[in-house]
Amino acid sequence: MVPLDHDHPSGETIEVYAREVASADGGDKPYLVFLQGGPGGESPRPSTAPIGPGWIARAVRDYRVLLLDQRGTGLSTPVSSSDSRTAQEYAEYLANFRADSIVRDCELLREHLGVERWSLLGQSFGGFCALNYLSRFPDSLAEVMFTGGVPPVGLSVDEIYAATYERTAELVERHYARFPGDRDAVRRIVDLLEGPTGRVELPDRTPLSTRRFRQLGAGLGMSYGSEQLHYLLERDPQSPMFAAAVGGLLPFPASTPIYTVLHEACYADGGVTGWSCDRVMPSSFRDDPTMLTAEHPFPWLLDEVWGLHRLRKVADLLAARDWPKLYDAQVLARNEVPCAAAVYYDDPYVLRQHSMATAELLGGMRPWITNEFLHDGLRADARVLDRLISSVRER
Repeated sequence: MVPLDHDHPSGETIEVYAREVASADGGDKPYLVFLQGGPGGESPRPSTAPIGPGWIARAVRDYRVLLLDQRGTGLSTPVSSSDSRTAQEYAEYLANFRADSIVRDCELLREHLGVERWSLLGQSFGGFCALNYLSRFPDSLAEVMFTGGVPPVGLSVDEIYAATYERTAELVERHYARFPGDRDAVRRIVDLLEGPTGRVELPDRTPLSTRRFRQLGAGLGMSYGSEQLHYLLERDPQSPMFAAAVGGLLPFPASTPIYTVLHEACYADGGVTGWSCDRVMPSSFRDDPTMLTAEHPFPWLLDEVWGLHRLRKVADLLAARDWPKLYDAQVLARNEVPCAAAVYYDDPYVLRQHSMATAELLGGMRPWITNEFLHDGLRADARVLDRLISSVRER
């Protein structure tokens, strides 16, 4: 059990769950805490033989791995889109689910286990948590590894999202260059969806809108995402298989409400987000329906996604909140904890230029820039973790 609000430890509590994975001889190995992407994503389950995904099998050669279900996810106390609190009360509740609270949960877990220092592996949003950890509790850390998750420090959320649109446009145009017929296929589907008889019903029985269909660009930041999109566009858009496939590929599902309502807040290194994605969307995206969007949360999602509509007022309150800073640039510049990062050259979610600016700020950091992988490089190939481990040890 941990406090909901760490600044008020005698108040409401929630459960936070962590699973330890180790090899048979792993009893005296150091701990590696895995911080999952999101926000709002549960930690992976080591379900494939013999011990789990490739990176986990690599990790347990050197560590006992702690797979943390960050607060509100997995087997930790869940966050629901339906709650008896008022919108204001629930917004105050959810304000405690950013990286800073997750890091303080980790500190309580470390103290509970009697560990002096442990190592971190942060994937995507997990890297945001890792950088906050370095800002607040560097003496608790032996080494830190980032993969697709070195966040910007001190940038406004508008600057960040404007840059993500630029990178997304590059990936969309690259996809159309690779599959020239897909732009016309997207136009035909948009015309169908906007026509009088073009209803496409998703598996949750909600109609697919043009603007939600365009969010399929989110997959272009992942390995094989371009191929997935291409094969989807081959299908008859009024077939059941098309609707089922779209439902499985769309970002911001109702099953992970934190991902939608706190997405912009996870980038907010101080200040108000104010539905930044909607405000800074360039005219090239507004005017051209073939320009697919990516990991961009919009206020209308709370109206269109089944199960999220109950959170519309809550999300608006969170978008209007003045968030505290997540990182201390002066502490990070003095950092002496060995750090290594895989920075993916074409990553549309955590941008290369932002990551490299932070890497230059962060003492003890060794970045590796690669275009061999996209955002999911850690999951795609265990060599990513192998290189990061070698890098922090060389440091």
